[in-house]
Amino acid sequence: DHDRARAALKAGEVLPLQEVLEKVQRSHPGELLEVELEREDGRWVYELKLLQSGGRLLRLDVDAKTAAVLRSRQRPAPETKTSAASASERRP
Repeated sequence: DHDRARAALKAGEVLPLQEVLEKVQRSHPGELLEVELEREDGRWVYELKLLQSGGRLLRLDVDAKTAAVLRSRQRPAPETKTSAASASERRP
């Protein structure tokens, strides 16, 4: 809910998204695809989805007050048809 997020920002409960992204990008570079601000276990958490080099998808849960990464989940880049074909050709 946007109103709750704005109220949390105004009350100093969360950092501005831009500030959080600047801190996170230092250790987790990538293009921001999606962001959500959720209340989890009594604290505000930014849920970020980043597209990294090579096509890897990275999901981060970031403490909205401190910008500390709480959890990260990475999915490898999808196989291309050529890499899948060459992998099957290498099988005996």
